[in-house]
Amino acid sequence: MRTMRSWFRDTTGGLPTTFWYLWSGTLINRLGSFVLVFLAIYLTQERGFSASQAGLVIGLWGVGGAFGTTAGGTLADRWGRRPTLLTAHVGAAAMMLCLGLARDLWAVALGALLLGMFAEAARPAFGAMMIDVVPAKDRLRAFSLNYWAINLGFACAAVLAGLAAQADYLLLFVVDAATMLITALIIFSRVPETRQVRSVTATATTAASRGALRTILTDRVYLGFVALNLFAALVFLQHISMLPIAMGDDGLSPATYGSVIALNGILIVVGQLFVPRLIRGRSRSHVLALASVVMGVGFGLTAFAGTAWFYGLTVLIWTVGEMLNSPSNSTLIAELSPAELRGRYQGVFSLSWQIAGASAPILGGLVREHIGNDALWYGCAALGAVTAVAHLVSGPARERRAAALRRSGEALTPVTATRGSQPAEAAV
Repeated sequence: MRTMRSWFRDTTGGLPTTFWYLWSGTLINRLGSFVLVFLAIYLTQERGFSASQAGLVIGLWGVGGAFGTTAGGTLADRWGRRPTLLTAHVGAAAMMLCLGLARDLWAVALGALLLGMFAEAARPAFGAMMIDVVPAKDRLRAFSLNYWAINLGFACAAVLAGLAAQADYLLLFVVDAATMLITALIIFSRVPETRQVRSVTATATTAASRGALRTILTDRVYLGFVALNLFAALVFLQHISMLPIAMGDDGLSPATYGSVIALNGILIVVGQLFVPRLIRGRSRSHVLALASVVMGVGFGLTAFAGTAWFYGLTVLIWTVGEMLNSPSNSTLIAELSPAELRGRYQGVFSLSWQIAGASAPILGGLVREHIGNDALWYGCAALGAVTAVAHLVSGPARERRAAALRRSGEALTPVTATRGSQPAEAAV
């Protein structure tokens, strides 16, 4: 008992109060994250759309998310983390209800596009705020705890959504919107602004904004890392789009899919808090490479699945890869992001998820329809292997960059838009 208390204290102790408010908002929001889990089933079975049409709608969610993360990252640095989060959550709640009431394909597609834009605009602001309030030495624990909350909510939501979908699909949209509003209320009442405001002239702000864009676009180490996350996300996001359709083709009900996919959240809830201790001190490149291989194997085995227990086994396998991937990714983003550009660096990283969110369902649907279900899952396995090799090759450069930034005590200085002048201070 004393050992368990000591472990619990080491895992959760010493984190700022603001972090725990953010953590609570994450948990509540994810407890109601019904819609994205069941959107593919809703579109194909309730609305009668084809797999390609469903993939298009989910892809438009990703397209909207790409605009949202780009705007959200910029607003988080220039307007503030808190107002960006509030606007994003309230807007997403409104769009969630609109999507639930939409009937025609064009209306559903437009609703998905706008919902993705508002919902994903919160991601870079949230990530920047987490880095703002949590000291560097505690970030691995903090990001693991937050990821644990995400998946605790997801595990509960997947099971509850399967039951709610049998009663009324509109209920999924209403509950999801309500949890977004509750999260916004927590941020409004309990979470202060964390952005450090510096006084700069309008000219310097304009120059710094241009310099920020050039800094990111010329940061090849960071962009390479973002590209590898894109490849991993293309594999991982098949569990939202093509996996439920594949299970439906095998005669499995939406409730069965909900129970199977809930295994993902359950395993993470049980084991994620032990992962930081497991990977502490190990090469992050090796951990990320292993994660890519395990995820690829898990999704590749889906080609052989036909029963609920076999699908559940594949989910458990690729979940292990996800558990290894997430904390290493989060700490690397923090170490490779300039302090004055955290929102925009977070936005660029989130953009990789949105590009994958837009393309994964469309590519998955096309591959299933024109090449076959097995080809889709074999392709996921191959892409996981390629990503693993790329992590091993590019990892040392990332670690050198992170070490250099730690030694300097500050991140890259944005280059100015005008050649020959002194670098301007970045806008925050």
